Amino acid sequence: MEDVPDIYDPAFVKAVFDRCSRRYIAFSFVCSLGFTERWRRQCVAALALPRGAATGYDFMSGTGEVWPHLLGANPEIEQIVAVDISSGMHTLAMERLHAMRSDRIAFIEDDVLASDLPDASADFVASTFGLKTFSPAQHRRLAALTARVLKPGGRFAFIEASDPRGWLLRPLYLFHLKTVLPAIERIFLRGAQDFAMIGTYSTQFGNCRQFTGMLEGAGLIASYRRAFFGCATMAFGHKPL
Repeated sequence: MEDVPDIYDPAFVKAVFDRCSRRYIAFSFVCSLGFTERWRRQCVAALALPRGAATGYDFMSGTGEVWPHLLGANPEIEQIVAVDISSGMHTLAMERLHAMRSDRIAFIEDDVLASDLPDASADFVASTFGLKTFSPAQHRRLAALTARVLKPGGRFAFIEASDPRGWLLRPLYLFHLKTVLPAIERIFLRGAQDFAMIGTYSTQFGNCRQFTGMLEGAGLIASYRRAFFGCATMAFGHKPL
């Protein structure tokens, strides 16, 4: 009997995103009809960064596409520490977005849950489209990590592509994830089947509501919000003073 891989195992996740990193930006933008960029902006808006010197983390940073939005929201950010497990994603982020901001962006290439990040070291934590690669048990650990690394009053915002349960067009959305995306990959990307995992991760993730509760359980003030009929959802808030 063939072994079924654990799709949340860090080694499995790293391998998937290393293989698809070179085409990830174009594929995600086109196949989300441009919504991923809009949702990044909404995530940063929910983060509600105050002006002034600040240091923070970009968890599961991927290709670093949220950095321009963060620096635009607060030009006085001193440093963004990007944490991601994928070597391929880090390499691409450095090539595309890091060069002009090398004095303000640092990298940690590691599983964020295994990284030894200092307590109370961040004014903010942001994360865009990385939650789906974690299991519920890993989400609980991530919530505790977020609470630990934030300074009192520090802010956080997570956004993730989600399953829009209750939406009239949900069957069409799921057809897009489960049928259209794998077909595009087979035809144009030589059948690597890595991008199809994005649909698998998204539908198994559900939405950010449960994670919002975990953040509250970790002692944070957290809110939940839907975007575009629930095709993306957010968990955002702050650490009490």
